[in-house]
Amino acid sequence: MRIDLLLNKLCLTKTRSIAKNACDKNLVTINGKLAKASSEVHAEDQIGLKLYGFDHSIRILEIPAGNVSKTNATQYYQLLDKTPLPKP
Repeated sequence: MRIDLLLNKLCLTKTRSIAKNACDKNLVTINGKLAKASSEVHAEDQIGLKLYGFDHSIRILEIPAGNVSKTNATQYYQLLDKTPLPKP
């Protein structure tokens, strides 16, 4: 599944376009490498996301097959670390 779609489905970003813009601005990594919006994500991949004032480190446990409700979204990933970004 594409990284921009996955971030949106798992409610990690508010919209898919925010996820795409984050990828375009080099704010998303997959296994330590910069991710394009079209980059494929697989189970057990580690995602880095610098959005909403925090640097998130997330491990994908499972790729969802369809739509995911907000209450069930946390079943598909594990939050490894969440550190605040330094203020400019």
